[in-house]
Amino acid sequence: MTDEQSENFEKEESIYKAFLSDSKRESENNLSFSEDEQRKIINTGKNTARITNIMISLAVLLLIIPVMTLVTYMYYSLGGEANRLIEVAGKTIYVTEPNISLEEMEIEHDIGFFSMNIFFDVYKRIGKDTYKVGNYDIYFALDKPSFPKKNTLLERPLPEIPQVETEILLHPKANVPFNRDSEWEILKGLPNGTVAEVYVSLNKLMKPEDLKSILQTDTEIRWLAVDTGLEAKQVDSEGVPITPLGYPAQIDSTIWSPFNGREQNNEEVFKDILSLLEKNEDVAEKVARAKSLEIKERLAYIEENGIKVYGAVITGPTSELRKLEQISEIRAMKVGEVKLWNWK
Repeated sequence: MTDEQSENFEKEESIYKAFLSDSKRESENNLSFSEDEQRKIINTGKNTARITNIMISLAVLLLIIPVMTLVTYMYYSLGGEANRLIEVAGKTIYVTEPNISLEEMEIEHDIGFFSMNIFFDVYKRIGKDTYKVGNYDIYFALDKPSFPKKNTLLERPLPEIPQVETEILLHPKANVPFNRDSEWEILKGLPNGTVAEVYVSLNKLMKPEDLKSILQTDTEIRWLAVDTGLEAKQVDSEGVPITPLGYPAQIDSTIWSPFNGREQNNEEVFKDILSLLEKNEDVAEKVARAKSLEIKERLAYIEENGIKVYGAVITGPTSELRKLEQISEIRAMKVGEVKLWNWK
């Protein structure tokens, strides 16, 4: 290589290196970011990823919610579960709550995710009028009920948790836990221009028609407490108070009432209801005030011994109710609700 060629090569190499150096410097100037700029880029990436995850989650939820809602409605409505639970709850009230009724056509229900609430008002007949005395709200997780939320409008409500010492309808062999004379004094102290309900306990078991024959007063029997073989003990084998079982003494004129008298008399309807509750006792025990029903044993006793009553709820003018004290078969009485005169 001549000197001239060597000089040209060195010159070209120098130019090439300068070009590379300039390019590298220009590249570094274009691609370099400050620390704040790098942090902003990272945060932007995080936010984009977070928004993407949220949008994906919302899309999944929007797909799941309709499916869950459809499955729940199919379970309660198409499967008939809602009707079954409503029927059991309503009929439990009729046979465990003395002189309490409800209007089944007005029972409402609200279906949620794998759950349902049912709402209904309850009524009591005092004198010749029927009064709203409270309402129930019962929550079901699938078919498992919680304890009802109750709003009572009664002046003399029964204890929310029954106790032996607060019982109002007593078997002839059970002790009377209250002062009998003081209850009659309360009744005597009420104004004549009122109507009331009283809970009477008998000194012996008798057939429903026999009870009606001894009441020679201008009053009306509203509910009959039936002997089921356990009332004398008042508690079950675990010491839990036994709730009275009974049924309305009068035919209910409303067509949706189970006691409307159209196909069966009230005694037959009562036994049919007990058969239903035996198959659904877990629901019935939550709805009833007392948490021990022992339906199977009590139904078998009724089938073997027939229906005999040991107590009743009676309503009428206060002046007529006072005459019950003279009936020797009545061993005890407890005053219930009192209203202004409506005896027409």
